Amino acid sequence: MASKLYVGGLAYSVADKELEAFFAEIGKVVSAVVIKDRDSGQSKGFGFVEMENDADAKKAIAELNGKDLSGRSIMVSEARPQEDRSSGGGFRKSY
Repeated sequence: MASKLYVGGLAYSVADKELEAFFAEIGKVVSAVVIKDRDSGQSKGFGFVEMENDADAKKAIAELNGKDLSGRSIMVSEARPQEDRSSGGGFRKSY
């Protein structure tokens, strides 16, 4: 079963392929995505990497957390499930 990792502190220049290659040194990468701003297309400085199995994911956290990628020290941790965005946390105009 694949394990999803959160990767924070990314340099804005890091692309999906570079992120994938960085994690591929640890084990088989299923997917690697740098999250980008919907409007500008600029990196938001974080992304997600899906490793093929839990053992590789744990090894990636242990070995890559705090490592340098493109001049920035990255944070690697287990990804938390995405929160439900429809639960009303937005801005509301009150009259």
